[in-house]
Amino acid sequence: MNITQNLKRLNLKLPNVSTPGGNYVSVNIRGNIAYIAIQFPILNEEFLYQGRLGNEMSTEQGYKAMELCALNVLAQVDKKVGFDNIIGLNHIDAYFQSGKNWDDSPIVANGASDLFVKVLGDKGQHSRAIFGVEKLPRNFSVGLTASFTITPK
Repeated sequence: MNITQNLKRLNLKLPNVSTPGGNYVSVNIRGNIAYIAIQFPILNEEFLYQGRLGNEMSTEQGYKAMELCALNVLAQVDKKVGFDNIIGLNHIDAYFQSGKNWDDSPIVANGASDLFVKVLGDKGQHSRAIFGVEKLPRNFSVGLTASFTITPK
């Protein structure tokens, strides 16, 4: 499967990659594993989807925010690793901030999971964990980390 052609077929465009906001790298490669630093719903330097799920943000908006996080993960992988070097997505960690009575985190995390499977096919199958946190930077509603197995260099 050609990932770039699949993105076009799905009418998806990768955002510009964001730069780290601290003393770290956005993609850290150790052996044949690429670890992607947390990605937020940022579209070409514009901060989107800010607020608490269940308060300022709906579950549907959270799903879209997580899709954007996944596109940012793919943009990092494309730029720093290259799609041709992906063997498969291993695991994602989905983070969210919400109001007290909101409990639809699996639906929101599916925004990333669904996108990865649509774009990467079988290579997009993964395990995941979902974490509710008190606060995310810049009041983002969600954030996403990922790890990929890649071809050894």
